Amino acid sequence: MLLPAGSCALREIGGGLASCEGKLRHLGLTHALKRSTLAYAKAHRPWQLYQRVFGQLLSRCQSVVAGRGGRRKFRFKNKLISLDSTVVDLALSLRDWAHFRRTKGAVKLHLLLDHDGYLPHFAVITTGKTSDITVARSLDFDPGTILVLDRAYIDYDWFVNLSRKGVYFVTRLKAGAAFEVVEQRQAPERNHVLGDRVIFFYSQAQPSREHFFRLVEVFDPDQKRKLVFLTNDLRLAARTIADIYWDCWQVELFFKALEQSLKIKSFLGTSVNAVKTQIGTVLIAMLLVRHLQLPSFDWSLSNLVTLLRHQLFAYCDLYAWLDVRFHPRPLLGDRQLELGFTR
Repeated sequence: MLLPAGSCALREIGGGLASCEGKLRHLGLTHALKRSTLAYAKAHRPWQLYQRVFGQLLSRCQSVVAGRGGRRKFRFKNKLISLDSTVVDLALSLRDWAHFRRTKGAVKLHLLLDHDGYLPHFAVITTGKTSDITVARSLDFDPGTILVLDRAYIDYDWFVNLSRKGVYFVTRLKAGAAFEVVEQRQAPERNHVLGDRVIFFYSQAQPSREHFFRLVEVFDPDQKRKLVFLTNDLRLAARTIADIYWDCWQVELFFKALEQSLKIKSFLGTSVNAVKTQIGTVLIAMLLVRHLQLPSFDWSLSNLVTLLRHQLFAYCDLYAWLDVRFHPRPLLGDRQLELGFTR
C-alpha cells in the first residue's frame, strides 16, 4: 500500500489526508476519511473486492503489453510463467490464526508472474504452513505454457500430469534423485552446456513416453559451479532451457519490490480480512506502477515508487511528468519570501 509519507497507522493516514486540505477533490472526496471509517472498511469490506479490481487492472496492463508487440526476450511463442512464494512475517500474539512456528506467525503469498511485461498473473494468500506444492497442484495452466519452478515444487507425479495436459516446466534437479538415462544427446560445444540427457525416474511406474524427462547440465561461469536443470520440454535448445530458468529471477525482484518499495511488511490490521485486503491493495498498487512504467523504459520501479510518493497530491499531468520529471517550476517572485520569525 502506498501509505502517505510512510504512515504505519490508521490515525496517521487520516491525519495526513486531512492536512492535504482541498487537494483531495481530484479524488472525488470532499473531506478526509476518519480513522473509524478506515478501520470499519478494513474489517468489513471483503477482500474479494480487491481481488476483482486486481483482475480488471491486470487486463488493462496486459493490453498495454500486447500493444507494444515484438519485444519478447525469447523466440518461442509459448506463454512463460514463474511460480514462487514468499513468506510475510506477522506478530503471532496479534494474529493467532496465522501459526507458522512456535513463536512466529506468517502468511504466504503464492504468485504467478507472467514474463510478458513481468506482471503478476495470479496470486493466492495462505497461512505460512501451507506447502508450495499443495497450491501448485490446485492451479490449472493452458496447454503450451512453460512453467518455471524452484526445487520446492518437485513432485514427479505432478510433473507427469503436467506433461499429459501439454504444460511444460523447467526446474532444478534435487540432489540424490534416482533415474535412468534413455538417450544421451550431443551437447553444443559453446554456451557452457556440459550435457543433455533424456531420462525417467525409478519412482515412476512402467516407463513410457509420458514419463520421459530431460536433464540439461550447464556451467555457471559467474559462480563457478555446475547447474542441472530438469524439464519435460524435449524440443528447445539446451541453452534456452538454462536461460528460461535464469529469467525466473524476475519473480524474486518482484517480491523484493513488494516488501521494500511498497512496504508490505507494515500491516494495519490483525484479522484475516485486513491482512488479505492490504496484500490485495499492494498488488493493485504494483499493477498501477507497472502500468505507468511500461511505456517509460528509462524508469526503474524503485525510483518511480519513491518519486510518486512526493507527487501524490501535486496538480500536474502525470503522463507528461513521466516524460519530463524534473522540469523547472515557475518562480513566485524575484525576492526571497520572509518567514516572519524576526518580527
